[in-house]
Amino acid sequence: MEDVTSARTGRFFFVPVLRPELLFQVASQGMQPSSLPAVLDSQQAYCDTTRGHFWCSFLDKICKWAVEIKEGKIVTIVKEEDRHWNSKEGHVVDYGEAVVMPGLIDMHAHLDDPGRADWEGFPSGTKAAAAGGITTLVDMPLNNFPSTMSQETLKLKIEAAKERIYVDVGFWGGLVPENAFNSSSLEGLLNAGALGLKSFMCPSGINDFPMTNINHIKEGLSVLAKYRRPLLVHAELQQDSESHLEIKEGSDDPRLYSTYLKTRPPSWEEAAIKELVTVTKDTRNGGPAEGAHLHIVHLSDSSSSLDLIKEGHIDVLSSDHSPTLPELKLLDDGNFLKAWGGISSLQFILPVTWSYGQKYGVTLEQLALWWSERPAKLAGLELKGAIAVGNHADIAIWEPEVEFDLNDGYTVYLKHPSISAYMGSKLSGRTLATFVRGNLVYKKEEHAPAACGVPILAR
Repeated sequence: MEDVTSARTGRFFFVPVLRPELLFQVASQGMQPSSLPAVLDSQQAYCDTTRGHFWCSFLDKICKWAVEIKEGKIVTIVKEEDRHWNSKEGHVVDYGEAVVMPGLIDMHAHLDDPGRADWEGFPSGTKAAAAGGITTLVDMPLNNFPSTMSQETLKLKIEAAKERIYVDVGFWGGLVPENAFNSSSLEGLLNAGALGLKSFMCPSGINDFPMTNINHIKEGLSVLAKYRRPLLVHAELQQDSESHLEIKEGSDDPRLYSTYLKTRPPSWEEAAIKELVTVTKDTRNGGPAEGAHLHIVHLSDSSSSLDLIKEGHIDVLSSDHSPTLPELKLLDDGNFLKAWGGISSLQFILPVTWSYGQKYGVTLEQLALWWSERPAKLAGLELKGAIAVGNHADIAIWEPEVEFDLNDGYTVYLKHPSISAYMGSKLSGRTLATFVRGNLVYKKEEHAPAACGVPILAR
């Protein structure tokens, strides 16, 4: 899993987090034949809820509640006894003691489309997301080709996503030396709908996405301040002349993960964060970049790096799903220093977080904060991240107590499922169904026959 942290906090949406002791029911009222509730059992067309109107009922530890969903949004949340409709007219599905929570938002994923769709691609990646309870992805600007660094390249990505995505997808743009001192280029990228920008303080591993220095970052923040959007920074600053490819073979075994860790010492992250902290003062009230938001991704050395950040704790979690072709993983060789380093994890992030988090006392409330509420806030997704009136009806239904083996018999929707680091694991937390804007996009190993997610563009 990827840990990420933020340098400032803000007001978050209310999230009613529901406990395992609940009943979930879906019913229809006056629906068209092709709309959602009529197909919960028949597996016909899922994605037409433009005229839809139905209720979700659930039981928490206190009382029974009902959520009214109309035209893809939540319109009321009332106690069950205050719901006014005739239940005999509706279709009811009982999910027993499953958990109902806001759909997950993965704000750091690489779907590699267009240009490297043989690595993943929008269809397979978003199908995997839906199967894992994810209702929204924010796609990174690199690993696709060309990288998303301009208005024109963002349009390529948007066109590639249309009618090919099973969940909603937003897009980060890239901050690189080529555009950092060109405010009109950055503004064109942001005006075209990028939710924010991403930069690297070390080589990214992608030739057309070069690294930035602190001066590039300052310039990027000054433009982002006008839009009140975040800059996400990969914070590693190389402190010596030796790169991770220059370790002499024979001195350390390249097949050991410990060897790889030696090539990315904590001092690199600490040095980068110290530089970034110096520019955060510009984002405060009265500063030249007031309104901008600096966000550090991939935080790995929490014992020391967190001490450098004012907030002092993890804000959100994300997958950094970064797949590739099997041959680039060098599975037969096992050389950590030469293999592609990305991990395929998109479909498994909910059960992985839950399975390992339980050992440390992680609660369902924390899951909703890390995977729904706070990612929505950071990415500026005002209608997502919470089961609240006016929000998109993005809902994940899952069973925390159900265990399963992630092996060859488990259906995985990633383009290259066999190379995920989690294959062979025993996990808890099976997804039963996923709704995006009120559309049932996944149910028990079956997807909607049409890709009904939409590209999300900042306005």
